[in-house]
Amino acid sequence: MKKKSSKLIIALMIVVVLFTTIALTLKDVLNNVNLGLDLQGGFEVLYQVEPLEEGDTIDDSAVRSTASTLDSRVNVLGVSEPNIQIEDNNRIRVQLAGVDDQQEARELLSTQAELTIRDVDDNVLLSGKDLVQGGASQDYDEMNNAMVSLELRDSNKFKEVTEEISQRPSGENLMVIWMDFTEGEDSFLEEVQKENPKFISAPTVSQPINSTDVMISGGFEGQEGVERAQNISALLNSGSLPVKLDEVYSTSVGAQFGEQALDETVTAGLIGIGLVFLFMLVFYRIPGFIAVITLSVYIFLTLGGFNAISGVLTLPGIAALILGVGMAVDANIILYERIKDELRIGRSLKQAYKKAASSSLWTIIDANLTTLIAAVVLFIFGTSSVKGFATMLMLSILMSFVTAVFLTRVIMSLIVQSNYAYNKKGWFGVNAKSIHNISEGKEIEDLSTPWDRFNFVKHANKFFAFSALLVAAGLIILFVFKLNLGIDFTSGTRADIVTDGTAAVEEVESELDSLGIPPENLTVSGPDTIVARYGTDLSQQEVTEMQTHFNEMYGNEPMISTVSPVIGQELAQNAIIALIIASVGIIIYASIRFEWRMALPAVLALLHDVLIIFAVFSVFRIEVDITIIAAVLTVVGYSINDTIVTMDRIRENNRKIKVFRSEEEINIVINRSLRQTATRSINTVLTVLIVIIFLVFFGASSIFNFSLALFIGLMSGVYSSFFIAIQLWGVLKRRQLRKSGGEIVVYTEKAKNDDKVVV
Repeated sequence: MKKKSSKLIIALMIVVVLFTTIALTLKDVLNNVNLGLDLQGGFEVLYQVEPLEEGDTIDDSAVRSTASTLDSRVNVLGVSEPNIQIEDNNRIRVQLAGVDDQQEARELLSTQAELTIRDVDDNVLLSGKDLVQGGASQDYDEMNNAMVSLELRDSNKFKEVTEEISQRPSGENLMVIWMDFTEGEDSFLEEVQKENPKFISAPTVSQPINSTDVMISGGFEGQEGVERAQNISALLNSGSLPVKLDEVYSTSVGAQFGEQALDETVTAGLIGIGLVFLFMLVFYRIPGFIAVITLSVYIFLTLGGFNAISGVLTLPGIAALILGVGMAVDANIILYERIKDELRIGRSLKQAYKKAASSSLWTIIDANLTTLIAAVVLFIFGTSSVKGFATMLMLSILMSFVTAVFLTRVIMSLIVQSNYAYNKKGWFGVNAKSIHNISEGKEIEDLSTPWDRFNFVKHANKFFAFSALLVAAGLIILFVFKLNLGIDFTSGTRADIVTDGTAAVEEVESELDSLGIPPENLTVSGPDTIVARYGTDLSQQEVTEMQTHFNEMYGNEPMISTVSPVIGQELAQNAIIALIIASVGIIIYASIRFEWRMALPAVLALLHDVLIIFAVFSVFRIEVDITIIAAVLTVVGYSINDTIVTMDRIRENNRKIKVFRSEEEINIVINRSLRQTATRSINTVLTVLIVIIFLVFFGASSIFNFSLALFIGLMSGVYSSFFIAIQLWGVLKRRQLRKSGGEIVVYTEKAKNDDKVVV
């Protein structure tokens, strides 16, 4: 057959152009990625906006005004691209990535910034209303010490105040300057006895002052004093907050912690992806090489698309990107396995490719859309970090479809049409001994598989019994041991203390005791991380002391997260709602595309997988946090993916039988479909598990639980797809046959061209 060099040249040119583009732009794409807090350090805080005075109401304008004030304060910190979002229920979320002094930032944000000048008896002499808005500045006195300059509206009023104070006895002729004085709690007479009093300054007034300029000095020594003076000036210029801010959630990550997590996770992911590439090359040859090309383009396009929508990349987001490789690999494997089957029955390469491309398209669409349902639900009900994971997962699904369906088929089509691979079926991973002559009239269902000796239906009851035992054991375990819920669901404070690798739990406990903040419990998480948990919220001062102490001791600032009871309850409620909605969505979609007898068993199998995950976490007392919910919903998507592929093959085999007249025919279709898709299912889960295993053992300790949940769920998902979902469909179908009087029409000629099955 004549070889068409032009087709091969075009394919090579496409590859060259793609990789040249990647090589020239990859550096910019990587540099433009917005890293989340867990990758570059910083802190996130969620404020509940409450009225200052009892009886006041909070409306949208008050919340917007507060957000605007917070934004102007953040600018003082010099944070690049701060993220301030107004959320439902009068909440404001502030994310400051890369901020150096988290405690300074927290104080700058939440301070009311209401300046008052009082006498020694705490009576108000002047308030913020007497100041010129924007008139505060940081300056230096004649001794080059920092001070704060204020501009007053009325010089006469200031003269009257200073005249009255100057006439008081020595020791009482003080003008006490306060920031955020709390009536009934603060007192000059008490604070003046302390080494670090709360008031800013208390200068002596010996004569009246007729001026609009006020200089606040004293207490601003050294570089820290300069920064304090700058912050006070900035707070006064930004205006006092019109509301009270209650901190209901916060998390802080040290820069070194984030950098280490990024390096570990990226390295583990790259090694895992490299092994996936090697697997595809060895197992599928030429198609495997095309997969390596398209998967590389997939990663590049996904990162570029993520930048285009200004996404913020978090650790779970990296995991979603890496998991997306599994989705893209799956789409390739579905096509490649079908090509191999078509070649084995004796079709030419062109015929095999054309038939396989047509037959596999809807299988790939169904598999991707069911995972997309889980990703959309995650995005709607997830918190900020989970939303980032969901965004990356949705983008990954889209890009994997673009590359694994369109790009793969363009390159594959050109290679096939070039005729360079004509009669070289071994290049496509097909053993020459397994190829039949087309004249034999073999169909795909007549081909032998490595799984022919397995009678899946015959042992269905054993699988059901085994799963029933697993489910019963899981429920008992959960009832007895309960889940080890993290602070995301129980509220409180969690501190991830990164040590030097040699510190024991006892040492960390002793240090925390010495700080006056003994933990409720300590656990080891990874080779160099010890987690301290508290049932209550630590104060800002306690958080600062802990971070400073362990940073000096181990060179790493602890990652600290605080969750209020209200937020904990909402997260738990949203997690349950997300799982229910995802399940209902999958049932509806699968019912439309297939039939309810396929949809219901598929969802029951998913719930089986979810229970297995939680049972394992309960037995080994592994902490369940909000990222585990992301992992569970991802498993839901992947597990249904496996089931959908087999269901699609069942639907295709139904067309050849057309009418079920006996239970044996139903059993034949089930066994045949499972045998035909087993290699694809195993290869797909292997490629995903390769990556997950590297994330479990070599990824960042902060996503260990997340990766472990994925590993358990994916293993359970393969089992449940084969031995639960499809077998339950068989049970329902056989019951339908008995009720129908001995005949079920499963395919009609009318449905032949619109890819539908009439049941």
